Amino acid sequence: MRVRVLFFGQLKDIVGTTEDDAEISDGARVEHLFERYGRRFPRLAEFRPSIAASVNQKYADWRAPLNDGDEVGFLPPVSGGQEGEARATSADIFELVGERIEPQVFMERLKAPRDGALVTFDGFVRDNSKGQRTLYLEYEGYEPMALAKMREIGAEIHEKFPIHRIAIVHRLGRLEIGETSVWIGVSSPHRREAFDACRFAIDSLKRVVPIWKKEHFASGAVWADGDPFPEPPKMRADESKP
Repeated sequence: MRVRVLFFGQLKDIVGTTEDDAEISDGARVEHLFERYGRRFPRLAEFRPSIAASVNQKYADWRAPLNDGDEVGFLPPVSGGQEGEARATSADIFELVGERIEPQVFMERLKAPRDGALVTFDGFVRDNSKGQRTLYLEYEGYEPMALAKMREIGAEIHEKFPIHRIAIVHRLGRLEIGETSVWIGVSSPHRREAFDACRFAIDSLKRVVPIWKKEHFASGAVWADGDPFPEPPKMRADESKP
């Protein structure tokens, strides 16, 4: 069997590539595939406790069996999380963009006569980090999975809060000082729900959406540290069988 293997953030720096094709034996699991790369790249093996794995753009248990043609991703923090079954509404906005984010455009798309509040979060590039002067940032994402996770966040917000519409927009690529990296807007009949939903959205995005940040300083570039992953869902005994 053959599988496509993807590496992101600092993991791709360690292995020297963003993707690889691997020949695996019948019955191989995600953990077996990672162990193979860990033997080739000992530094990669050190990341095992803090990274997550995905299979076909969904977070996966390390014991999950692999099949021919699967796409396997190894994801450093800041991503992690669970699968959701709910759906966002068609009026919601979830985008990954490579150009400057224009908040006013999205604000007009969120407002409706039924609303009485629009709360926004604008995360932009500051000129310092860890006591050093920041020159610029680079963002990369596992794009199909990132968009799916953004939609799941939107669906969960609609379940938790009586809001009307939500927008989550994230920039990828190179960003200069002062440019918006992530913009979130929530419209609602009342302000309290909009504030609560907006806070929930940015906190969830930073925890579960597979997007990574590289900080460039005069002294060099480093991948930003992420939060530890939540404990992945445990597989039942019958699910662990290939």
